[in-house]
Amino acid sequence: MKIFITGLPLEVGEDELTAVFGDFGQVKSLRIIKDRETGQSRGFGFVEMPNDEEAKEAIKRMNGGDYNGNRIKVAEAQEKPNTGGGAAGGGFKRNNNRERSY
Repeated sequence: MKIFITGLPLEVGEDELTAVFGDFGQVKSLRIIKDRETGQSRGFGFVEMPNDEEAKEAIKRMNGGDYNGNRIKVAEAQEKPNTGGGAAGGGFKRNNNRERSY
């Protein structure tokens, strides 16, 4: 099961968070999302636990709890809906039907 965590203190590292979730069972993977430019935590991340019952217990016990002074939210991660948009959207749209003046 993939778990979404938000409200993480910026100083929390992946090793520390892995140990916390490890108290509930095996952690398959963990990733704290970081800002591309600064490399600093954005305050949320994902944990993947292979045993659903252990993951549900972690969610139940940790959601709404205090983590180093921050109230965290822990929930089952929801898959992003595939909108089929691909790389399209936003940005500059060219109008080829303009009249040209010389």
